Amino acid sequence: MNSGEVVVRSIGSDLHMDYTAVGQTTHLAARMEQMAAAGSILMAADTLRLTEGYVQVKPVGPVRVKGLGEAVEVYEVTGAGPVRTRLQATATRGLTRFVGRTAELEQLQQSLEGAAQGYGQVVALVGEPGVGKSRLFHELTRSHRTQGWMVLESGAVSYGKATAYLPVIGLLKAYYQIEGRDDTRKIREKVTGKLLALDRSLEPFLPALLSLLDVAVEEPQWDRLDPPRRRQRTLDGVKRLLLRESQVQPVVTVFEDLHWIDSETQALLDSLVESLPTARLLLLVNYRPEYQHGWSGKTSYRQLRIDPLPPATAEELLRGLLGDAPELRPLERLLTDRTEGNPFFLEETVRTLVETRVLVGERGAYRLAKEVGTIRVAPTVQAVLAARIDRLTPEEKRLLQTAAVIGKDVPFALLQAIAGAPEDALRRSLANLQASEFLYESKLFPDLEYTFKHALTHEVAYGSLLQERRRALHARIVEAIEHFDSARLSEHVEQLAHHALHGEVWDKALTYLRQAGAKAAARSAYRESAAYLTQALRTLEHLPQSPALMAEAVDLRLELRNSLAPLGQYAALLEHLEGARTIAEALGDQGRLGLVFAHLANYFAPLGHHQRAIAAGERALAIASELGDSTLQTVANFRLAQSYYLLGDFRRMLTLLQSVVALLESNPKAERFGTPFFLSVGSRSWLGRCLGEMGQFSEGEGVALEGLRRAEDLDHPLSVVIACFGLGRVYLLQGVLPKALATLERGLQLARSLAFDAWLPLSAAQLGHAYTLAGRPADGIPLLEECVRIQTSRNRLQELALTLTWLAGAYLRSGRSEEDTMVAAGDALRLARERGERGNEGWVMWVLGEITCHRATGDVGEAEAHYLEGGARGTELGMRPLVAHCRFGLGKLYRRAGKREPAREHLATATSAFREMGMQFWLEKAETELKELC
Repeated sequence: MNSGEVVVRSIGSDLHMDYTAVGQTTHLAARMEQMAAAGSILMAADTLRLTEGYVQVKPVGPVRVKGLGEAVEVYEVTGAGPVRTRLQATATRGLTRFVGRTAELEQLQQSLEGAAQGYGQVVALVGEPGVGKSRLFHELTRSHRTQGWMVLESGAVSYGKATAYLPVIGLLKAYYQIEGRDDTRKIREKVTGKLLALDRSLEPFLPALLSLLDVAVEEPQWDRLDPPRRRQRTLDGVKRLLLRESQVQPVVTVFEDLHWIDSETQALLDSLVESLPTARLLLLVNYRPEYQHGWSGKTSYRQLRIDPLPPATAEELLRGLLGDAPELRPLERLLTDRTEGNPFFLEETVRTLVETRVLVGERGAYRLAKEVGTIRVAPTVQAVLAARIDRLTPEEKRLLQTAAVIGKDVPFALLQAIAGAPEDALRRSLANLQASEFLYESKLFPDLEYTFKHALTHEVAYGSLLQERRRALHARIVEAIEHFDSARLSEHVEQLAHHALHGEVWDKALTYLRQAGAKAAARSAYRESAAYLTQALRTLEHLPQSPALMAEAVDLRLELRNSLAPLGQYAALLEHLEGARTIAEALGDQGRLGLVFAHLANYFAPLGHHQRAIAAGERALAIASELGDSTLQTVANFRLAQSYYLLGDFRRMLTLLQSVVALLESNPKAERFGTPFFLSVGSRSWLGRCLGEMGQFSEGEGVALEGLRRAEDLDHPLSVVIACFGLGRVYLLQGVLPKALATLERGLQLARSLAFDAWLPLSAAQLGHAYTLAGRPADGIPLLEECVRIQTSRNRLQELALTLTWLAGAYLRSGRSEEDTMVAAGDALRLARERGERGNEGWVMWVLGEITCHRATGDVGEAEAHYLEGGARGTELGMRPLVAHCRFGLGKLYRRAGKREPAREHLATATSAFREMGMQFWLEKAETELKELC
């Protein structure tokens, strides 16, 4: 290859005419073709100057060419270069003059220097659209300042907020140099090779990273992980990758337009910010003022407000665009006043004046063709853009609008497929749109792609389309993507859902929205999943009603329930479950109806609506029996058992859970039916608690330990949390505090790492109680108070009465005021009675007896009544540990009141009970009291 001026002459006849180029340029190109070995590419220095950055070359050296007096420098092309965009290439030749941001650039430089020394920082640029946030980052990352740094760039788009991890995926593709043409095998090779070369200790995160890039993962341990654990593994994997890379070389990571970011990318940034202070990593973000985050209090956080340019600086920018002619000064002042110094607004206004022939000449040397007083400047940049678009030829305007429907980034192949124009006309129009700076080529290799110069340009172009044409284009895009990427539709399911929805292709919208919801849920991106599934539900209104569609409406609502529950959106959850029940009843679909009732039982119980939960569970169980559906029967029994536990009906709970354990042995497919954990673990956890409440500690410990063993064998962290929850309760009730503390601390640590909010307060409450019993109320009280706050704020009343009971006991042991102690106990008693939680009411009566007994002026009769009522409740429900505690309390009370015989009787009874149940911790205390009495 060679480049330069040529002479073109015509060859041919009257009927046909062709053209050929002659001269030194073509002569040299022909000679180089002859010199090139098979499969190689040679280029001359003149061509290299034009393509520098786009290709990688190695010098061949000076070569003598026949007919030329001097040797020619020749280079061999070895591959694609680092430059992928026209914007990058243009920057090497000069963008609009960069003015007025010296102070901001210096602050970025300071942060860069700090990060290089291992003091990582996050720097945020905040400003309105068009003020130059992206340009400032461009100046930093493309300058000498970042030589020796790895620079990774990504950003959000206005229509991508519902796509989980979208900017993160872009960042990973940049890091692993993944191109659009790479198939899954190639992607797997790139990711695996680079990850293991970086650090083999990162290998456990390989499935998470591959899954994020839509590469199928055949890894049993990954398959067994529940969505919250997959989410945590994904977030940890990306974070650790960046942090480990920063140990090899300093890293600049750029995330633009956070005001459009999805919640999972936000979670990654939040986690990354926590790890910045000791990393050689500079996190650069920008966003509009309406965006909010929680980093402001971090010492590693720096915010730079990017305001419009002051008048003098705006005029300096304009002189670079217009020129220095004195006649232009009034125009500079006019434009500065009207645009208020917004750089993008200034540039677009100048282009408008050039297009309308108000300005003539070359850039940097324009002349006024009209009087300044006759010039009209649009009041907003949107108006300027709209006017510029309207001045395009009909073909160019139509093409720009078509591109806008595709999105901010526009693959040429997709645009060509839907534009309906011959290729030569299409390329001609695109060249004109580039010359007018509406679009630029953002990617040349491996596939041509265009990008709108600014998000506002995209928004205005899209908004200028009539609704009917917009709808038709969205529909055509769906067909085009299905045609071009039929083998990789899962990678584009979010795009397909977006275009099918806006194209009103309702059947495809339903399919792709549901798939996008499932994909987001699998990544634990529950907010995005709920958004997709909610949109999918709305599409049903536009499709012909049929039994199959009604059945799908039930399934959709049940899937939506699984995404709403982790978000705590219980009102919406109930609304969808009730809707599912109505449809299932209308269909007469008993199988789906039974599943709805099982979910309703699970919904009502944590809210404290135990009778409604039992009624729903009984309906599910009746349907399961009628259908002979052992899977539904297993789940219904489990949900019923949970409700009976809260009501204190331990005998019925015991029967149900024993049935669940037996059913699971014969029907393993029920293991994950409607639950995020393994039922063989959950049933044993609750069975252990039930046996513990009844004083059958040996059996309770055995079954709960079996549950923990199964959870560990399955390598399923959430199931481990639940197993620790049950086993820890057994140890707590028995008073085996060392084992209780170890088990509950393990469970709480896992619950926190999983960010599984439903189990966090339950695990923390038990650990808080264990700390109190171990003589550490200062550690226990904060945990218990935190649990009360969380459960109250979420209206999740499951075990709140018991938590308040433990809190009252902790206040008593720590010497807190009687008022605080009685308020906690009083709230516990009120809740237990309102909810019919008889077992918890028994424990409240015991702690009220303890409080009254410890008063300096305690009323013996009042304390006695509390203990007697608690003991009676325990006897009724078969709660032997509670009965023993109340007997022990009565013995202590009577001893202090000087009633030796009743004291001896109750202390002896308590001692015997503690010994029989193996409650050594309490036995020693009771024996001490009995000895002191004698």
